Amino acid sequence: MKAVLAKDLEQDAKLAKRTHAELCKQQRVFNARNRIIGGDTQAWDIQVHDQRIKEATEKARHETFAAELRQNDKVICILDDREKRDRKCLCRAISDFQQNCQKPETRREFDLSDPLALKKELPARQSDSDVRNTVSGMQKFMGEDLNFQERKKFQEEQMREWSLQQHREWERARADQKFAEDHYTQTRLNFDETASHLQKLESITRKAVCAAVKEFNRKQAMESAERKRQEKRQEQEDNMAEISSQLRGDLLSENPQQAASSFGPHRVVPDRWKGMSREQLEGVRLAQKQQIQEKLRLQEEARQRDLDWDRRRVQKARVALLGERRQHRQQCEDRRALDRSNLRLAAEQRLQCAGHGKKYMDEICANQPTADYFAQFNTRSR
Repeated sequence: MKAVLAKDLEQDAKLAKRTHAELCKQQRVFNARNRIIGGDTQAWDIQVHDQRIKEATEKARHETFAAELRQNDKVICILDDREKRDRKCLCRAISDFQQNCQKPETRREFDLSDPLALKKELPARQSDSDVRNTVSGMQKFMGEDLNFQERKKFQEEQMREWSLQQHREWERARADQKFAEDHYTQTRLNFDETASHLQKLESITRKAVCAAVKEFNRKQAMESAERKRQEKRQEQEDNMAEISSQLRGDLLSENPQQAASSFGPHRVVPDRWKGMSREQLEGVRLAQKQQIQEKLRLQEEARQRDLDWDRRRVQKARVALLGERRQHRQQCEDRRALDRSNLRLAAEQRLQCAGHGKKYMDEICANQPTADYFAQFNTRSR
């Protein structure tokens, strides 16, 4: 036989609810007598009502979950505190056991780290049981002491006592653990009973919350409708008052006095100013004409000043050109005079050379020179 789970039941309920809603919708849509053109207001109201019920149910379920979470947190805190207390008791028992039954004096190697070893030191080789007789001292060898049997028996008795003591402590710890487990089981049963009782109280509280939410939603709907009516009436009154104020106000009537500024008559309020008056426009045009005439006068003065500067610059250029031409003519005349002087000096020099040649010829003729000598003279003359 198959077991039915709560999840399966919930899914079947949702499926049946959806099927029923679909059938109701089909009856409303395909019924020509009850169908309303433009929208199904009844279905919309039902959907709004269902949505509000769903929201109230979700809110109550969330509050229930929150209560369960708080209860579980409390239970977890109690269990955590109990676990910490048990751990603390166990640590304290272990510490007490170590302090009472595992003292440093009972250790086998305590004589190696005894802080009072120097005070307890005895002369060398007092007896066979002297612990200071080491192997290097060669005072006593293994198995040659006189109290070997008594020492062995004492050690066996001591080991038996330790074993019995550990067994008793283990039995005691086991009994404590069993008592703690029984106490924990009883506490869990009490918690389960308390949780079932709280669950019943929660179901009762959920029903009361659903009824209260339904009543609250009905009152809220009535208050919302009344508030909307009041707001609509107030809005209409405000609109009428605003329209009357705008019609009688300075903004639409374009009163020029509303643009007057409190800082002086020459200033205006920009967001209220409707433009300049006819007198102000005439004054602006007159000022513009005066500015144009002043600008033309300044341009004429600048043009006359530029012409004057151009005339002066041309005169200076003409004077400079005449000076350059005069200087060039002077240089040409100086060059011609120098050339004539050079020609005159050259002619004088040639005449002097010709006079010296004639005198030398007379001397040669007197001395009857040879033909070779005349050839040499002609070469030098050249």
